[in-house]
Parts: sequence; C-alpha cells; structure tokens
Amino acid sequence: MDKAEYPVGRFPIVKTWPVVDGGKFPVKAFEGEVIDFGATAFREGHDKLAVELVLTSPSGKTTRHPMLPGQPGLDQWVTRLQLTEVGSYSYQVSAWDDEYGSWVHATSVKLAAQVDQELMILEGKKLLERMSSGKAKTIAAKFEASLKILDDKKLSPTEKFEKVIASGVSELAAKHPLRERETLSEAVSINCERKLAGSGSWYEFFPRSEGAKQNRDGSWVSGTFKSATKSLQRVSDMGFDVLYLPPIHPIGTSHRKGKNNTLVAEKGDPGSPWAIGGKEGGHDAIHPDLGTEKDFAAFVKAANKLGIEIAMDLALQASPNHPWVKSNPQWFTTRADGTIAYAENPPKKYQDIYPINFDNDPVGIHAEVLRVLEKWISLGVKIFRVDNPHTKTVEFWQQLIAEVNQKHPEVIFLAEAFTRPAMMHTLGKIGFQQSYCYFAWRNTKAELASYLNELAQESADFFRPSFWVNTPDILTEYLQFGGRPAFKIRATIAATAGPSWGMYAGFELYEAVARAGSEENIDNEKYEYKARDFVGSEDRGVSLAPRIRLLNKLRRENPALGQLRNITNHYSDDEQILVYAKRLAPEFNGGKDNTVIVVVNTDPHSVRETMVHPDMQALELPHSFEVEDLITGKKFTWGEHNFVRLDAFSEPAHILRVIR
Repeated sequence: MDKAEYPVGRFPIVKTWPVVDGGKFPVKAFEGEVIDFGATAFREGHDKLAVELVLTSPSGKTTRHPMLPGQPGLDQWVTRLQLTEVGSYSYQVSAWDDEYGSWVHATSVKLAAQVDQELMILEGKKLLERMSSGKAKTIAAKFEASLKILDDKKLSPTEKFEKVIASGVSELAAKHPLRERETLSEAVSINCERKLAGSGSWYEFFPRSEGAKQNRDGSWVSGTFKSATKSLQRVSDMGFDVLYLPPIHPIGTSHRKGKNNTLVAEKGDPGSPWAIGGKEGGHDAIHPDLGTEKDFAAFVKAANKLGIEIAMDLALQASPNHPWVKSNPQWFTTRADGTIAYAENPPKKYQDIYPINFDNDPVGIHAEVLRVLEKWISLGVKIFRVDNPHTKTVEFWQQLIAEVNQKHPEVIFLAEAFTRPAMMHTLGKIGFQQSYCYFAWRNTKAELASYLNELAQESADFFRPSFWVNTPDILTEYLQFGGRPAFKIRATIAATAGPSWGMYAGFELYEAVARAGSEENIDNEKYEYKARDFVGSEDRGVSLAPRIRLLNKLRRENPALGQLRNITNHYSDDEQILVYAKRLAPEFNGGKDNTVIVVVNTDPHSVRETMVHPDMQALELPHSFEVEDLITGKKFTWGEHNFVRLDAFSEPAHILRVIR
C-alpha cells in the first residue's frame, strides 16, 4: 500500500498547533516561554485513544508528554510546556491504541452490569503480561505484583479489579505503555531564542543630547559617548534591559534638515541622524562629534557592566554625501533626468535621504550590509533596531537575518514597521525577532482588550510585539491631550501587558507638546540637541521615573508579566475600566504560582467606580482569595464581584498579585 496515497495514518491526526503556515516557517518562542500545544486526533469506535506530544530539544533529547482531552466533543488534545533551551526544537504528536485505558473502561462498565466478569479479568491478565514483557526487572516485578492480585482466587472479580487499580498499576501503565499501532504527525519546528528576543524593557536616547551643552551665543557642544556613559546609571536605575541608540554615523550636509524638519538648516544644526553618510564615512563609521570606535566600545562595555545591552539603529538609506553614492551608484534609483531619486511620500519630500534600490544589485548590497553588521557585532552589539524594514524587500531580510543568526544566534532584530498587518506578520515569520506594533494607537478599553487578545492568541506563533509608549516620531493625541495621567496609564499597560515594552527619553518628563498638525514632538530631537533636567525634575516631583522604576521592578519580581501567550481579558461593568490578568503556574515557576490582575482606568480625564468580575475558572481561583496591590502595598479580599474606584489624577490602576 502506497503511504502517499493513504496519508491519514491508522489514527487520524488532522491538525496540530502551534504551526505557522502549515510548517512553512518555524514557530517563534523564547527561553522560558510557556506554550500551549494541541492536536485534533481521533479513532474509530469506542475504544480509547492515547495522545502524546513528542518533543525534541536543540540538544537532541526527545521527551514524551501526555496530552489531555480539550474541549468536549471536538477530539482536541492539549498540553502546556515551557521551553528552556535556546535553539531549534521540533515536535510531533503521537496517537496510539490505548489498550489499557480501553480495558479499564470496559471492565468497570461490565462489572457494574455483572456481564463477562471473569472474562474481563482474564483479558486484564493477558494485557498486563504483554506490558510486562521485555521490561526491566524492577518494572516487570511491579506488573507481576498486579498479576498476582488478578490471580488471587479468594477475591471476587470486582475485588480483584478494585485492588489492582488501587495498587498503582494505572500510573505504571501510563509510564510504560505498549503504544500499539502508533501514528505520528508531521514534525513542526520551533525556533527558541534567548529571553531578550521576546521579553525585556527598552529605553531610547540620542547620545548627542546626553551631556550636550549650549553656549551663551546659542551654539551647542555635542554630547559624546563619554558623556553619555554617565547617563547609563539613570537608565539602569529605571530598570531597563536595552538601550537603543538612533544612528550614530556621520550625517550628510546636502539638503540637511533644520529644526522642526525645516528644509533649510541654520549654522550649527546637527541634522537628522537618519541622513546617514558624509565625508567621514558611512554605516561603518561613527560621527566624529560622538567620539571614536574606542569610545563606543567603552560605552558598550560600561552598559553591559550595568546589565544593559546596546541596540543600534540599522537604517539602510544614504544621504547624498554617503560614500556609497560615489562607489556604488547602481544601488540607488536613477531618474529619467539622470539624478538619483530621493525619498518621497507624496506630497512629502526627503531630499536629504536616498533610498536604496534592492533590486539593482542584491548580491552586492547583501554583502555590504553583512560586512557592516559584522563590524558592529565585533564591537559588542547584539541587537539591531531596523528602520522601516517594510520599505525594503522581504527576501533581502530573510536571507540577511538567516545568515547573521546562523553565525550569531544571539543577535536580535527589531522591526520598526508601522504598516499593514500582512507585511508586519510576514517580517516576523521570516526572521525578525520583534516588531513595533499598533499599541500606541489602541487606547480605549475595547481597543486594548481586542488587541491584547489578538497578540496573545492569534499571532503569537510568528509575531512578537514590542509595546512602545512613544518614539521620536510618535506622540499620540492620547498623550498630547491626556495630561500626566495619560503617561502613567500608558506606561502601566505597556509594562504589564507587553512582555517587551519601550519608551523614548522625555516620556518620563511628560513631554506632550506636538508640532502643529502632527503626532511628533515640537522641537524634535531628530533635528536638534535637547538638554533635559532628569534629576532636577524628579527632585521637584514632576517626573514619571519613580513609576517607571516600580514597573520594571514588578516585571522582574513577577515572571508572569514576561510572558506573551498567557494574557486573559476579564470583565468590568464600566466601558473604560480595562481588566486583564497574567498567570504563570507553579510548575513553570519553581513551584510558586504567579498570578497578576491589572485593573486600569483608560480614561485619563475621570474618576471611575465600577464592579470587576474576574474569570475564576480561567485563573483557577477559589471562591474567595486575597490580593496585594503592588503599587500601594494594600491587601484586599476578592471574589467573583469586586468594587474598584480608580482616580486617573492620583492613581489610575491596580496591579494585584494573587496571594495563594
């Protein structure tokens, strides 16, 4: 019989999950992530079917994990596992004839009906003899002890059955099954990457502003890597894992943008760091105002010493002064009049930037970008935030990331891709470890609940979101008009709902004034230096830094907050009170349950009172339980229905840890 002609197998396994596009791409996971595995498997008739997950780790160890029935009537089988080893896993689902389970079920029914009683005991003896055969002596002896019970002539069939079940033979049979007529599903790959690929906290600052000083005549002295090194302690004190730097390369002078994106730069305007390339070099060079490669390496080392990794910007574009324009003009698009095309988003024009045409010389461009990446990796950089990857070919990224990760599996690529879902999702599938997402524009309870569910349940197998509350390009209307409560609300949700979250410097100072008609800060740091008084603002009580410190501290102390797939939405009577929870069961957390319930007033202009109704079954909660508010330290007794009052102007949220 040709197996290809009859592919379903003895016991049909018609669906397994997680899986991405039928196995075309590996499933995404990160170290310590808890994943739900499942299958749809069934058999003919009424006999029992056993289903197991067969998991092979990156080190080659294969383990089997029993799968339990899922939703009744749907032939679902499920289990939940935590992946703890970095590398490539694979899994299959195994289905086999559960003869022992069938015997137990049939015997219990027939004994109760007083039908075939002696026959069922005889069937059990023959089955246990088969299960004992070929086993190690200690295992065989345990089976033989059960056989002696079934041979005991002093006992009735019912007594024999009850006594043999009480002897623990069912547990023994589960550990040493026959696995007759086993059927295996197709193998599915899982790429398990280091924890920071899926869970961490990010901060962004411009090194040229850290330590920058303004002279009496209005001119500026740029900050340097040496002066920025002094700011690392501030970042560390707030509890961030990653510090992201906008481009640190030489900046072009042709068509340099001035303050607030004006078309003409004044003397002393530093220009946009994304207009990369000048006489000093291109993507492999450092802006001379920032220091030397030695200074940069020392900066990276100082950050690492504080537990911070440095993320560099990878913006594949060039200023008209970039060395590539002369050495490789074929990498750009030449217009009909012979000039090189600059960046446009009609009617907007960006004359200071030339986009790269990835179709003109894909081999040469790939080799050059790979060379650039290798240089920065050699200087200690393991994370790259990629600017606008959706404006480059997906094929280019797939090949580049695969080649880099094959040699440097620890390297992480974050996609700055605020674009259509299909493109964002595909970038995740082909290799990007993380991506910016729509979080910034999901502000109401309904919007957030729907989006959190989508990210945790629908796209988690291939898309890892990073919840950024702001960027140099994004100052949402919510922040512009929500006052200080809006900043506290957004930070609280981002840090507790998202396993990965980030903020750009100035957020902690409530910077909320936008350039007219835009969602960008006025006096934008992309085009000028910005000296901020972080210390003085906190001393005056006008800084969000204490809340940021608390949030990142709670993330470290509550590992449930670092998971992606475990979020569940819960009900409140108020249309603006968002309720969600994250749980990490004891078997995945050193024997300790970690359940956190977050209740947030999403309206920054109000005081709201309502009832909150947690899903007790979903969280495996008793009728009454105690919670501790991790913001205030207060403890409450909660149940199915709970009153809350959240004042956006003082404290808009509860972060409640369940005390079990």
